[in-house]
Amino acid sequence: MLPIIIAVLSGAIRSGTAVLFACLGEIIAERAGVVNLGTEGCMLIGALGAFAATAMTGNPFLGAFVGGLCGASLAAVHAYVAVIRRGNQLASGLAITILGLGVTSFFGRSFVATQINGMNSISIAGLSDLPILGPILFQHDALTYLAAFLAPGIWFVLYRTRWGLMLRATGERQDVVYSVGLSPTLIRCLAVICGGFLAGLGGAQLSVAYTLNWVENMTQGRGYVAVALVIFSSWSPLTAVAGSYLFGGALSLQLALQARGVGASPFLMSAIPYLVTLAVLVLVGRRRRQAMPDELRAVFERGG
Repeated sequence: MLPIIIAVLSGAIRSGTAVLFACLGEIIAERAGVVNLGTEGCMLIGALGAFAATAMTGNPFLGAFVGGLCGASLAAVHAYVAVIRRGNQLASGLAITILGLGVTSFFGRSFVATQINGMNSISIAGLSDLPILGPILFQHDALTYLAAFLAPGIWFVLYRTRWGLMLRATGERQDVVYSVGLSPTLIRCLAVICGGFLAGLGGAQLSVAYTLNWVENMTQGRGYVAVALVIFSSWSPLTAVAGSYLFGGALSLQLALQARGVGASPFLMSAIPYLVTLAVLVLVGRRRRQAMPDELRAVFERGG
């Protein structure tokens, strides 16, 4: 029983990392007052960009960086439409996801059966050999470690730096930002692009560190889950860690049960992680919405 628990908990971290990257990126964007439903598309194009670059160069770290740039590029389209041109944010985000799906389906066909040397697990000396905690926490790929350190880093920037104060002010009262001579439009564009870069890194972790392959629509709704978990986290990077790993745990448990031949429909088993996400949102969604930035609240009240 203990080996199964260790495998599920370790898998929770690895499975939840892609969602964590995307969730952190969406928190940055929404803290500035912009919702990006195109996070799914940014993850998809990031996954393909990272996989293609890794296949061509043999360097998964360069591939991950390319994946982040691909996600940022797609997010820049959303920033132009939703922020600069003041288009409907919700419609633009959905269009971005459809665009990402179409682009990756077309260009990804030649990479479906490609083999790559992805990121290997890195064992932390002196810690990876610890009983129970070692295999759960200290035997992961570089992007998984990066995501774990990135969450408190983003929290520090948001709540302990002037840049973070201006970002949060943009999402709460943009008039305050105008009054100090800064441009809310520029801040929002940078926040959305930064969020897209992190979503692209999430897709990269999925393709070059977790699955080590490329298949069409491989994110399977993880971008939408990331957007939903922003509400669960009350727009806090630290709480996003718990939400992302909870989703990853449900996904890991589902895979473990399938591998052990549990007599249940595979379609029902595949739905477990998403049902868990919906249940969590039902339980905490109403209370957590009170923490929503005011400028973001206005987006939903006027329908985008």
